[in-house]
Amino acid sequence: MTDLLTHEEYASIAASLDLPQNAWIDGGYRPAISGKTYQTVNPATGAVLGPVAACDAADVDLAVTKAREAFDDGRWSALHPGERKEVLLRLAKLIERNARELAVMESLESGKTIYDCETVDLPETIHTLRWHAELIDKIYDQVAPASADHIAMVVREPVGVVGLVLPWNFPLLMLAWKIGPALAAGCTVVVKPAEETSLTALRLAELAAEAGLPRGVLNIVTGGGAEVGEPLGRHPGVDMVSFTGSTVTGRRFLHYSADSNLKEVVLELGGKNPCIVLDDAEDLDAVAAHVVNGAFWNMGENCSAASRLIVQTGIKDRLIEKVTAHVREWPVGDPLNPEVRVGALVSKAHFAKVAGYLDAAKKAKVLIGGTSPADGFVEPTVVEADRASSLATEEIFGPILTVIPVGSFEEAIAVANDTDYGLAASIFTANGKRAMRGARMLRAGTVTVNSFGEGDITTPFGGYKQSGFGGRDNSVHAHDQYTQLKTIWLDLADTSDTGID
Repeated sequence: MTDLLTHEEYASIAASLDLPQNAWIDGGYRPAISGKTYQTVNPATGAVLGPVAACDAADVDLAVTKAREAFDDGRWSALHPGERKEVLLRLAKLIERNARELAVMESLESGKTIYDCETVDLPETIHTLRWHAELIDKIYDQVAPASADHIAMVVREPVGVVGLVLPWNFPLLMLAWKIGPALAAGCTVVVKPAEETSLTALRLAELAAEAGLPRGVLNIVTGGGAEVGEPLGRHPGVDMVSFTGSTVTGRRFLHYSADSNLKEVVLELGGKNPCIVLDDAEDLDAVAAHVVNGAFWNMGENCSAASRLIVQTGIKDRLIEKVTAHVREWPVGDPLNPEVRVGALVSKAHFAKVAGYLDAAKKAKVLIGGTSPADGFVEPTVVEADRASSLATEEIFGPILTVIPVGSFEEAIAVANDTDYGLAASIFTANGKRAMRGARMLRAGTVTVNSFGEGDITTPFGGYKQSGFGGRDNSVHAHDQYTQLKTIWLDLADTSDTGID
């Protein structure tokens, strides 16, 4: 585990950071063609961190043009897989050397706690890039069964120029989830980071150039969704888009594709994830710890957050007692304080949205929390509410856990599946058969048994229903979405008797 510094030491690092300001296109920093900028803000304090290039369609077009040139001339796609691997491994090493700077930068801009940035986000970012790098020269193509007179080869080729559109909740880690397999496959990429959290993506691009990534292969275009995201989604020079974010915005990328060149689209969207605790669950204190972590990790700003606690009535009161005890171990405060577990929500707009659900919670039954201790902050809140209420059906994306009592295993599964989403789910029970039956019955891309989690880099991550489709992040399956399959059919028939050479 990373050795954490003191609050004062993190504040000192924050004060000394040299923050990037411009987009990264064709191997270097560039201001927006229009010359416009916007201010990126520390959501914990409201202080302006600095200007960032406010790019638009002209900058997107330049980045796509440079990415296309880099792809077509083979400076990356034609490299031996082992050479691509070495570049990505060097990048992972450089991120490791600069991890503390990146962690502080990410905490400042996103409101994430330095505890999470140091112990989760940076280590996982590095591990993700290394894992995909090591996989590059270990994926084999295939030979299909054919007659004695033919050979049928099935080969993978990089899809081409890829648009990667990132969320603001895990800026560096989601960047790694996407560029790891995309660059490993030989694609060139144009990244649109979230407008609220662009700094670490820009710094990573600088480190990638230092690692030897050729110019034009990785481009970072900063700005808003309408100004950058839509032009990227509609650009005829983009072969594929991978988007992580809200279901509402994900729908738009399908329209952009349909209205342009029918580019491939991979969507990883929202969730309203159930955590089922049955009456035979063992060690309720351990269960409560998982419940609290699943609900409040990263301030609940997590598409796989366990935001619905579906618990059998026989153990509800005992479990809630232990849940509230664990909630008290999650203090709210300055994200740069390593003892703080709940930082600031990412923006004033998002804070206002989440705070609106606190008003709904007051009309239900608040079990703990329910207030905003300061502007931009929401304390961990547990509320018991009707299964049809907005608290139980809508993705809040904040630190609010809704408790829904049920009477039976069958009712628990029915309530869990009664949602438009299907990203993640968890079930706690000591009965192995019920655990497996429940896992099979739950309509979700990842189901954990007697724990909260998302699997790891070796397991595919994605959802059912309105939680997305088109591909999976993580695992060897993540490489599939950045490649095309090509069949090469060789005719070996003996033509000597026909006079054909």
